[in-house]
Amino acid sequence: MDDRIERLESLLALQDRTMEKLSDQLFDQQKQIDGLHRLVERLAQKIRALDEEMEHAGPVDVPPPHYNG
Repeated sequence: MDDRIERLESLLALQDRTMEKLSDQLFDQQKQIDGLHRLVERLAQKIRALDEEMEHAGPVDVPPPHYNG
């Protein structure tokens, strides 16, 4: 009977450690996801700004003044 109780206690301790490790990994992953989300938002803002800048810059395919076409 004591062996069974010791085995159950050992399994419970192992489960506790495993859950703690998984919780730590989940926390680290969430921090990484949050950082990537912020990066994507900054990149999207830069792309929107460049897009607006290009719209106001005028046509892109105008030949240079020295072109003799």
